[in-house]
Amino acid sequence: MADNSSSVNSQPDDVASGSEGSKARQLLGMKGAADGETPIWKIRLQLMKPITWIPLIWGVLCGAASSGHFVWSVDHVLAAFACMFMAGPLLTGYTQTINDYYDRELDAINEPYRPIPSGAIGLGQVQVQIWVLLLGGIGVSFGLDRWAQHDFPMLTALALGGSLVSYIYSAPPLKLKQNGWLGNYALGASYIALPWWAGHALFGQLNPTVIVLTLLYSMAGLGIAVVNDFKSVEGDEALGLKSLPVMFGVGTAAWICVLMIDIFQAGMAAYLVVIHKNLYAVLLILMIIPQITFQDMYFLRDPLTNDVKYQASAQPFLVIGMLILGLALGHTDYLVS
Repeated sequence: MADNSSSVNSQPDDVASGSEGSKARQLLGMKGAADGETPIWKIRLQLMKPITWIPLIWGVLCGAASSGHFVWSVDHVLAAFACMFMAGPLLTGYTQTINDYYDRELDAINEPYRPIPSGAIGLGQVQVQIWVLLLGGIGVSFGLDRWAQHDFPMLTALALGGSLVSYIYSAPPLKLKQNGWLGNYALGASYIALPWWAGHALFGQLNPTVIVLTLLYSMAGLGIAVVNDFKSVEGDEALGLKSLPVMFGVGTAAWICVLMIDIFQAGMAAYLVVIHKNLYAVLLILMIIPQITFQDMYFLRDPLTNDVKYQASAQPFLVIGMLILGLALGHTDYLVS
């Protein structure tokens, strides 16, 4: 979204210089852009924001681990890769493309160099991309249900449900992203719970315990989603979007963000102690400690400047913690069907 320069219409210094680092960041969907003509396939990839695929791919891995039934066989590995492809490039690509489509007025303020507001791609071409990615994701999910021999097409249902959440997150009249709490929780659940459920359901039986735990874990995902709001405060204020930094101010929103991230991860560690998975609990706590350290070093001191630095430093520990929880659940007998 927004770049935190002195003027919302100015481009970052490295954009003006057309540096290779700027081009790479823009291609991945990160902050920063590059001038000059770009091939259409790169423009389409920009819309899909590949950097955002990673949490979904990782969530599928965590879900496969929590199922307790994944084995290192050729068919299981190929099925897992297909599920990651569905969750990442296809359905996350769909989500990011439809978000850019409906955010084109906001991006014209915050990131005028994005593909749509810059005129690099037409709206008709974007609409085609949205449908291709959506139908491709649903098609792969149906194929995975057939492979898993599901009586009820759970993967297809999750793909359809997740796609609906993506639509109402970005599109009017609901446009959940206009509400800082609802929008960010929808985003957090989409990045943690939904891919986790998909990976778990692919190899095992999705159960209420995993559903509830991952929905709670998604509250930490809400905190992560809030981090992304700090770079678009000016544009959000201009268009009346009620993000947490707009509603509560930058300092208070930063504290809400880090508390959500830390408290709900700690809650997962407490649950592991309750079910006597003490080693996993200790490992998860060890993943939380460096996150708190980076929150103090970077984020709480200046969230507008240090948001990207904080994410790069802290989020690897958060995602490793997710896998620790998944492995713990996969080795809990009463969760294994």
